Amino acid sequence: MDKVYIESYRSGVLADDALLESVKAYFAARGVQTAGGIAFTNMESNQFASFCYTDPKDRAYVKHISEVTARHFDEIILDDFFFNDTKSDSDIAAKGNASWTAFRLRLMDEVARNLVVGAARAVNPNVKIIIKFPNWYEHFQANGYDLEQEPKIFDGIYTGTETRDPVINDQHLQQYESYQILRYFDNVKPGGNGGGWVDTFTIRYLDRYAEQLWDTMLAKTPEITLFQYSNLLRPAEAGDRNAWSGLHTSFDSAELEKWHAASGSKEPIDFAAAAGYSLSKVNAVLGKLGTPIGIASYKPYQSTGEDFLHNYMGMIGIPIDLHPEFPVEAKTVLLTESAKFDPAIVSEIKTHLEKGGNVVITSGLLRALEGKSIEQIAEIHATGSVLKITDYWGAYGAGGGANLGSTAEILVPEMSFMTNDAWPVVRGTANGRGAPLLLMDRYSKGMLYVLTIPENMDDLYVLPQPVLTAIKQYLMQDFPVQIDAPSKVSLFAYDNHTFVVESFLDAPAQVTVSTLGNFSKLRNLATGVVVESSKPSPEANTDKIPARRRPAQPPRTVFHIEIAPHSFAAFAEE
Repeated sequence: MDKVYIESYRSGVLADDALLESVKAYFAARGVQTAGGIAFTNMESNQFASFCYTDPKDRAYVKHISEVTARHFDEIILDDFFFNDTKSDSDIAAKGNASWTAFRLRLMDEVARNLVVGAARAVNPNVKIIIKFPNWYEHFQANGYDLEQEPKIFDGIYTGTETRDPVINDQHLQQYESYQILRYFDNVKPGGNGGGWVDTFTIRYLDRYAEQLWDTMLAKTPEITLFQYSNLLRPAEAGDRNAWSGLHTSFDSAELEKWHAASGSKEPIDFAAAAGYSLSKVNAVLGKLGTPIGIASYKPYQSTGEDFLHNYMGMIGIPIDLHPEFPVEAKTVLLTESAKFDPAIVSEIKTHLEKGGNVVITSGLLRALEGKSIEQIAEIHATGSVLKITDYWGAYGAGGGANLGSTAEILVPEMSFMTNDAWPVVRGTANGRGAPLLLMDRYSKGMLYVLTIPENMDDLYVLPQPVLTAIKQYLMQDFPVQIDAPSKVSLFAYDNHTFVVESFLDAPAQVTVSTLGNFSKLRNLATGVVVESSKPSPEANTDKIPARRRPAQPPRTVFHIEIAPHSFAAFAEE
């Protein structure tokens, strides 16, 4: 630990000047850097009740908090409560006929400029103020978080990477978001995203805490903050990890105990120790990884639609590089329903295809764009019907499909297309009726794909592994590395021929890695162990479809690896 944020205010409690200076001096004497921290919540225990920023008394208090904190610190971070959720009479009067979203965006931009940044700089012209954005980025605008303007108002931004447990937590965030949200915010404010922030809350097993730390760091963030001091001193209980407790995983309990004993501590293992051990594991490989890369995707500012779908894509092995503007330089661009908020999106799709690029649009975006000229590109539309698919097929071109497996019934929206104009290269069947999962349609020099998303996004995890692999072969044709793996196995790729495979499964996962280029071996960056290339076996999922019926791909080299449960492995291609 080399830096602490000293909280001056939270939930009605404001530290006095003497106390702030005393705590600040304690850390300074021990060579620890200090900064201020503010949690602008009025009453945290009451569903995070915010200040009423149309109330003169609340506005004066917010300004006072900013001034007090700036007197003591040259850097201040705002914890992720700098939003508005009140609907008081004064709010209603100030809102007028505007939507709550538009009103709150305008209100919080004004508060940021005048009551926080302006007030603090009036006291301390040298102060730098950082806004930490929380993990619920899809819904920011509804509470006044302005991802477009606030990174310009504040000196820097920070990222909440605490995804916690995807099942028992009310947000149901997918694990991959701890990586993806950092990469998105890096693109929102290049060079100005200061770090990731992880807490200790809402986990069923201790590995989930470690995974958040690893994925934050795998995004190559410059700094990680552990929230918060007293919670780090809580005993770190193993939790419900019986399914893999006897296996050697990246978070190994026996290894943790030895690591903790070697530190000389006589105290029980707490979250601080769990964090130190976890970070030491990922630190062993971080310096060898390049800049993260992924399939370019576009989420406009203040947009919603198929919320958090990008994280599901990451959880099925498609690395995502999310941008707040259309990524015109990318070869392949993935667009989910949120892209409908860009009024020029159809024109941008056409231009990208005409330049020879590929565009993948989801079924949700297709529905949203019907009647808005998307028909000028492809006569594909959603029928409004929902099909219960149980069997899966894949092939390129006309003729019989290769069987890609079966599942219990999954509900998917039905996509209608014109035969011999568009091709269902991956499809399901519902009692014999075809249900395209991936449609392909040529336009100008490019290729348009329509990816059907199940009615329940979590059913992406239920799709047979060969189905997921077939989809990845189309969407990642030119990507330097692909994985043929079960769902909930993620790929993190970098621009220096390195990559990381991480499994969120409870059992070991068999993974087939395929790489572009003249590489014949993979070197494990932590252990130095070399994996030699091998020929795909006849049973491999990549060979479910005969070569002449698979999408044309550059030659690839194949490797077979095993990933332990809730573990990661980093490799360099050689």
